[in-house]
Amino acid sequence: MNKLKKLLCLVLCFGLVFAMAACGGDEESEQNEQQNEENNNEELTEEEAWKLEPAYGETLVYYLGDGCTSGPLVADLLGYYEEAGLKVEGYKGSSYTEALGANAAQIAVGHIATMLVPCSNNVDLTFVGGAHIGCKSLYVMADSPYQTTEDLKGLKIATPNGIGASDYNITARLLDADGINPLEDVSLVQVESSACVPSMQSGEIAAALLSDTAAYHMVEDGTLRVISSLLDEDFQQEACCIIAMNRTFVEENPITATKLSDCVKKAHDWMRENPEEATQLLIDEGLNSDDLDMNIELNTSLQFGPSNDFTGAALEKIVDDYIRLGLITSTDDADEVMEKAWTPLGDGSLGKTPEYREAWFVQMQGGAE
Repeated sequence: MNKLKKLLCLVLCFGLVFAMAACGGDEESEQNEQQNEENNNEELTEEEAWKLEPAYGETLVYYLGDGCTSGPLVADLLGYYEEAGLKVEGYKGSSYTEALGANAAQIAVGHIATMLVPCSNNVDLTFVGGAHIGCKSLYVMADSPYQTTEDLKGLKIATPNGIGASDYNITARLLDADGINPLEDVSLVQVESSACVPSMQSGEIAAALLSDTAAYHMVEDGTLRVISSLLDEDFQQEACCIIAMNRTFVEENPITATKLSDCVKKAHDWMRENPEEATQLLIDEGLNSDDLDMNIELNTSLQFGPSNDFTGAALEKIVDDYIRLGLITSTDDADEVMEKAWTPLGDGSLGKTPEYREAWFVQMQGGAE
């Protein structure tokens, strides 16, 4: 009898253990199922969040730029928007600043020097990523006595698109970097681009800010000489052109805006990594002149696709300079300007490893092939 009782006790104990194990297994299984369901719900929520944005499924508009500002169109030609599930069309107007501010276009590439002051004055745009460095320089006649910007003191310098516009702002910073006060040491005047060389030849002006593309062959044939440039060492650590978007659009459609911006950034990466193919594409589309070798050289120098970190750090310096030089007059609060102007989209480094970014910086500084 005692043996039977012991046996029954053992059977009951084993049964309880197995029951507890089974319950534990069921519990663990239920928890796993619940976790999987939550993960699935999170993915669905992200997708649904995009579908709830006002711009979802709508046709988005990019500004049609040429040459170094053609990234948005290149993204279209390469099919990047379609891959991202976006419907787009190009728009050409007289001003990308006005197009963005009025939301006639949602994205464009253009000069920081063109858009930063309007942005600080509450034009409805913001910067979301860098485009490239370089593209404009200060030129003098090759046979002139002017060897440095110091030699330009007391003389007239042409800023073709007018006082207070981008050429004026770029020239002011080029001079300031060399310790020349652009408001007191020189006279900045407006001379139309095509008239700059004759005006320098006649002695009416001493120097002019010109695009490197327009001046290329005149440097080659010994007519012009660079005296200061956005490709100089002082400026190789900052973007001159930037990806900009309508600010309200970004605020109301953060997922759509990021997808749109990423497509342009992907195009810039492709343009940097494939300069010959990219240049031929631009020539075929009428966005570069037919001089293949010249445009490959110039497009390579631009180093398309700087990271958000690189661009943001440069923008902080540019904002400080603009306030100090009186180019921004609406406020003297740099943080206030940055809050309006800088809304970086993407992961901040375009998926690049620290090693890649370091190599990129070295290359930009001329330390690598």
